[in-house]
Amino acid sequence: MSRPKALLSWSTGKDSAYTLAVLRECAEVDVVGLVSTVNAGADRVAMHGVRRELLLRQAEAVGLPVHAVDIPWPCSNREYETAMSAVVTDAHDQGITRMAFGDLYLTDIRAYREEKLRGTGLEPMFPLWGRDTAGLARDMLTAGIAAVISCVDTSQLPTSFAGRQFDHEFLRDLPATADPCGENGEFHTFTWNGPGFRWPVPVQVGQSVDRDGFLFTDLLPGAGAGEIVTGFELDRR
Repeated sequence: MSRPKALLSWSTGKDSAYTLAVLRECAEVDVVGLVSTVNAGADRVAMHGVRRELLLRQAEAVGLPVHAVDIPWPCSNREYETAMSAVVTDAHDQGITRMAFGDLYLTDIRAYREEKLRGTGLEPMFPLWGRDTAGLARDMLTAGIAAVISCVDTSQLPTSFAGRQFDHEFLRDLPATADPCGENGEFHTFTWNGPGFRWPVPVQVGQSVDRDGFLFTDLLPGAGAGEIVTGFELDRR
């Protein structure tokens, strides 16, 4: 009997990458594609501020097609939901019955996702839900997650955290008020290597720019090999 097909909400960060590793290890579902929202004006992944080219290189490294959902900026809830609804409808038409998220404990976010998927034919999954985030952060590093900080909320963290590697030293330096996984938006990451990556995604740390209280570090694509996945043609096994 074939496993249910699933999409994974993909922010380019450590939580998404680790969720993919967990799903592949448990083999409960067959992850057949990634879904990322992209600020169409800036051509960068929403909130994380990662260039589209790095998103595409990352998808190629993990061996999955990515569907980049272009959204305007600013983007209303209605515009966002319309764009995502089209993705969900297309996925259901292709026989996909699950959608996984890397959320950890924010109940309002989980409830929102569950509400929006209700009646669509796609069942939400939260593989990391409820795990202690201090232990989870250490587990990510033990598993081989290699990530760099792409965005910092300067109301919650000093600017010196921008552009740093997500490692044990980073975790030790976090203030006691910060969640070790950044679940409250303290920081966002870009994962350049990890379990399931067929090769590292070369990246260089560029300049940091302050926009509306968030310090975004420009991550530049390094030299790399491999054809970039640009389509969303799912394996119909």
